[in-house]
Amino acid sequence: MECLTFTYPAEKEVSKSSHVGVVGSGNLEVLMEPSVSGQAEAEVTTSLDGNREIWNCVLERFFQENPVAVHLEINDFGATPGVVRLRLLQALELAEEVE
Repeated sequence: MECLTFTYPAEKEVSKSSHVGVVGSGNLEVLMEPSVSGQAEAEVTTSLDGNREIWNCVLERFFQENPVAVHLEINDFGATPGVVRLRLLQALELAEEVE
């Protein structure tokens, strides 16, 4: 089990928190909430050790395309980068929804 922390610059805020996915074989859970620091922050807890560089690449690309000030809590159980991206986009869509 490895715990990783990342920080990226951000430009825009989200309106609310969101939660997508489940922790299970080959999947992950993403909890997204507005950031209090004005930056994008990600805390990743993963069952696979030694993948810091891959996580950084996936998250850096996501935040370059979506520079939102959020705090992410990601609980991973071996998800592929494609699944990670899908869950991040789903969480962002819900967090940006206007009620």
